Amino acid sequence: MTNRLASSTSPYLLQHADNPVHWWEWSPEAFAHARERGVPVLLSVGYAACHWCHVMAHESFEDETTAAYMNAHFVNVKVDREERPDVDAVYMAVTQAMSGHGGWPMTCFLTPDGEPFYAGTYYPPVPRPGVPAFRQVLEAITHAWEEQGDEVRASAADIVSRLEFKALPKSTVDEDALDGAVVSLLGHFDRAYGGFGGAPKFPPSMVLEFLLRHHERTGSVEALSMARSTCDAMADGGLYDQLAGGFARYAVDAAWVVPHFEKMLYDNALLLRVFTHLSRRDGKPRYADVVRQTADFLLRSLRTAEGGFASALDADTEGVEGATYVWTPAQLVEVLGLEQGAQAAARYGVTDAGTFEHGTSTLRLLGDVDPEAAARLLAARDRRPQPARDDKVVTAWNGLAIQALAEAGAVFGVGEWIGAASRAAALLLDLHLVDGRLRRTSRDGVVGRAAGVLEDYGCLADGLLALHQATGDVRWLTDACGLLDTALDRFAGAEDGVYFDTADDAEALVQRPADPADNASPSGASALASALVTASVLGAPHAARYRAAAEAAVSRAGLLVAREPRFAGHWASVAEALLAGPVQVAVVGEAPELVSAAWAGVPGGAVVVAGAPDAAPLLVDRPLVAGGPAAYVCRGYVCDRPVTGVDELVAALHR
Repeated sequence: MTNRLASSTSPYLLQHADNPVHWWEWSPEAFAHARERGVPVLLSVGYAACHWCHVMAHESFEDETTAAYMNAHFVNVKVDREERPDVDAVYMAVTQAMSGHGGWPMTCFLTPDGEPFYAGTYYPPVPRPGVPAFRQVLEAITHAWEEQGDEVRASAADIVSRLEFKALPKSTVDEDALDGAVVSLLGHFDRAYGGFGGAPKFPPSMVLEFLLRHHERTGSVEALSMARSTCDAMADGGLYDQLAGGFARYAVDAAWVVPHFEKMLYDNALLLRVFTHLSRRDGKPRYADVVRQTADFLLRSLRTAEGGFASALDADTEGVEGATYVWTPAQLVEVLGLEQGAQAAARYGVTDAGTFEHGTSTLRLLGDVDPEAAARLLAARDRRPQPARDDKVVTAWNGLAIQALAEAGAVFGVGEWIGAASRAAALLLDLHLVDGRLRRTSRDGVVGRAAGVLEDYGCLADGLLALHQATGDVRWLTDACGLLDTALDRFAGAEDGVYFDTADDAEALVQRPADPADNASPSGASALASALVTASVLGAPHAARYRAAAEAAVSRAGLLVAREPRFAGHWASVAEALLAGPVQVAVVGEAPELVSAAWAGVPGGAVVVAGAPDAAPLLVDRPLVAGGPAAYVCRGYVCDRPVTGVDELVAALHR
């Protein structure tokens, strides 16, 4: 026996390739070996940028004595949750049910048939109040398996029986439902610090997008105020990298002062899009600055040599959380001198006592930006040790980045961002699309083995549709429709509007996952619904089928929108687009001023396509007016008369 992770394409699994634990990747062979030995499977799930995953690895998986016990009594399986979200989803549901909470690292004990019978998260090497030591857990599981094996197996079978999938009933998501969602969100809104709920506080990206769209459709002051206040608090707090741009995963406190320092691709893609859309409704320069800095962060820090985008930057630097990012007053003075250093300490909230650990402080923006001082601090910070990068390319998250960069590039007129989105899209279609089916990940130009899940199809299709709009290239529309057709054929359930997260021919797990809730990123079903709505108004060949499928899917999320809108932000955004039409703007002829006005004035969820007459489906049967350029504005199935001037277009979009 030996550790089998050295050939993995997952950076997370490779982090464990030198452990004395005899790790297996998730595979039929691992479970067959457990059956041969008659021992349970220890399943450990995490991801490369996870701080507590690193801690448990150092404390337990690198310990020779602990590893020897694991090897003697278990078949040990290590899973990257980002590479296998299906496996993660199934056993996370069990972990939450059994322990009352979830998170990573996730530690589950399974029968050789994959049935779970005990689950938890992080276990320390020595007991702590309310938490047993990892060795104690291992020994208790071993004793139960050896002395009460029949009862353990019966318990596991009972747990699996309780995992039976039940679709949400249909429920209307109309104007009243969305108004009610805003009222519900007001009840959770933190008026002091922005955001929703208390600590830890995560960026509510998709809820913010919904609030902006709701304001655009209804004029709701409350919706815009919640979105603006939260964006202000996040951008000026420790969650945001004040020197290099980009957002951390979450704040450990309610005031957004101290982040959990990992930077995830999906967070930054979603927030780039939110700030792009907010900048269209509010001309505050800070919002445009955040867009530019976040887009530059994606291109500078997460872009891979092949043109895709890496998954994350680690929370730790050389084993110390946040070491790259925090400062003391003395360090500021060392870089900037006595006077400027003191000014920087006041500007960024760096105190003698510190706001983080060991007298260090995170940087917040408490005053005006000093670009020259910020550049010098960043140069000094770049000379420090840097966090590791998880450089696997995840299809869904790259789809989110493609969409955000294409839209931001179109709104701000930055061709470099659109070009970067185009190169990432080409990589995914050339490398991740294998025999017409998506794979989940690649690394260093080598595609992984894991099959794509529903969010991969939905998010990538949405990204390609945004590229079609930003470039006018019909290829992206055609490829997006191919993905949507596959998703509708392979992921749909027996009931109308119901979708599973895995395809009908995917590896069979103890449950076929189908989580409709939006969490850190859109659910697979809401991502699919979003792309279906957009494709339906871009002149796709199967537009009627797409619209009907999107409406049916949204109807399945009605109860979620009504009862838990914090976990249905993407669904609510799709519903807002449906109620708004969505708005469509077709600009025919060479008219850059009309195109700019269209991108600046449309609401979220709208589509914009520009080009020569008949150059794209949305431009068909929309001729020049008096031989010159014109813009056609439609809402759903109703169109205004064409306009030829910027003022007329702006007025049409604001009617």
